[in-house]
Amino acid sequence: MRLVIARCSVDYIGRLRAHLPLATRLLMVKADGSVLIHSDGGSYKPLNWMSPPATLRVADPEADDAESGVQEVWHVQHAKSDDRLVISIHEHLHEYSHDLGVDPGLVKDGVEADLQRLLAEQIHRLGPGHTLVRREYMTAIGPVDILARNAEGGTVAVELKRRGDIDGVEQLTRYLELLNRDPLLAPVKGIFAAQQIKPQARVLATDRGIDCLTLDYDEMRGVDDAESRLF
Repeated sequence: MRLVIARCSVDYIGRLRAHLPLATRLLMVKADGSVLIHSDGGSYKPLNWMSPPATLRVADPEADDAESGVQEVWHVQHAKSDDRLVISIHEHLHEYSHDLGVDPGLVKDGVEADLQRLLAEQIHRLGPGHTLVRREYMTAIGPVDILARNAEGGTVAVELKRRGDIDGVEQLTRYLELLNRDPLLAPVKGIFAAQQIKPQARVLATDRGIDCLTLDYDEMRGVDDAESRLF
């Protein structure tokens, strides 16, 4: 993991274009090839990023850029698309590198882990024709709980929670933004699944084109007692 604090401007060039004007930011370069640009606000979401596989090349600035104060330019090129980040560094303030080793991955609590396993085994609950691609599909910003294909062959990303709130919808939104940059996966549809989904979370998900799925944990485990129900 390489962490660089620098005064820089950033341009994202690809299917979309975005520009971050000159400011002090944290540049995070991970061993998997991903590069993330953070500010001191906005919680844990990066301002912009390049997902792996990608290559980083450091070059001297052009004459005009050098005159404006640019010391070096980082070119981050995605290996499977034309998307790239151009980071113009005006001043290095601090740099630190450390080998984090192999991460054991996210350990979920019992119910949430069971929900993930059960839904993977009962993938038809997403709708007729759905097939499982894999559980814990890793991305540069964390694992997607379930990646699947729908009846038309489209990619579906599922985020699972015991209690679905707005934070869960925001988390899935970030995954979808990242996954939809991969031409081998895009377009990617999102499904927000939970035992209970708060009304505000359902409204936000619907507004963002994300489907909501309420799961009955006991029924999925096969321990639902239908005879004790009033309805």
